[in-house]
Amino acid sequence: MRRLLSSFLLLLLPLALPAARVKDLARFEGQRENQLVGYGIVVGLAGDGDSNALATLRSVANVLERNGLKLDPAQIKSKNAAAVMLTADIAAFLKPGSRIDVTVASVGDAKSLQGGVLLQTPLLGADGRAYAVAQGPIAVGGFLGGAGGAGGATVQKNHPTVGIISNGAIVEREIAADFVRDGRLALSLQNPDFTSAARLAAAINLALPAAAAVARDAATVDLVLPEDYAGRDVAFLADVGAITVSPDSLARIVINERTGTIVATAPVSLSQVAISHGALTITVASSLSVSQPGAFSPGGQTAIVPSTQTDVKETKGGFTVIDSTSSIDRLATALNALGVSTREMMAIFQTLKTAGALQAELIIN
Repeated sequence: MRRLLSSFLLLLLPLALPAARVKDLARFEGQRENQLVGYGIVVGLAGDGDSNALATLRSVANVLERNGLKLDPAQIKSKNAAAVMLTADIAAFLKPGSRIDVTVASVGDAKSLQGGVLLQTPLLGADGRAYAVAQGPIAVGGFLGGAGGAGGATVQKNHPTVGIISNGAIVEREIAADFVRDGRLALSLQNPDFTSAARLAAAINLALPAAAAVARDAATVDLVLPEDYAGRDVAFLADVGAITVSPDSLARIVINERTGTIVATAPVSLSQVAISHGALTITVASSLSVSQPGAFSPGGQTAIVPSTQTDVKETKGGFTVIDSTSSIDRLATALNALGVSTREMMAIFQTLKTAGALQAELIIN
């Protein structure tokens, strides 16, 4: 049972979800992040850079030309530089001069970005305009080391060709955010749900009746800027964001097959079912033995003889009746009582969904 509980993660949520602030459940339309991307050169890699790739050499030649030194890319031989792609997210309302983090990833066959320095690189938005400029030393959460030379052993930890420059980009252009239009605003729920949208509108109307909140659909709540807040848009947004509301939660089970994690929400329920689960294990073991000829036998040769052993084990299954449950803790107790592994429990959930006994959305990723 301890092994099962250590490998099977079942997140228990209370039936009544706690109240949360509006700012944590939704955002105002116009208040959004934007993605930036750029192409740059990292230098100072001590032989771990790209192996004289043509694109990298041309980029280095362009950088040198901008600094007054014109060379043919064919004249450049260097493994200390690497071509990289940069990605970053710029939040709304960030002013010029603010700093953001930048992720750097190798494009070519560089072995590692450890110890490298990114040269000044513009970060472009989807419209092709530069919104930030990145530069600085790269922090890599891993390393690549070895004895060097032919046949030398190497040691790699984590991923040495992806790094980050903390606060490495300076914002050069603000992205305009227009969230109040003709005295009206709109809230967008992060997790669209009709019940949550209706509760959100009701909570706002209770605290600020003049806002006249109306749920347009499962993801949007429309508001009116009250006359008392005329010219004080920020104060109105702050007051609305501080209102608390209890959101609704969908009955959902999420299975991550890669990590063996199962997460279930509180509304998950199960009809009365009988479950029988068995396991079939087939083990195939191969081994090599040596056949030696007899002593002084003429024409005898030593031969390697492969052998294979196959073992089949099947555990006995018995029906277990699980009564209908409407609470997640009773469901977890009933399933844990089966004494199955995490992988087997995933198969049980899929079969329960197929049988129509599981009243929840099943998501497998």
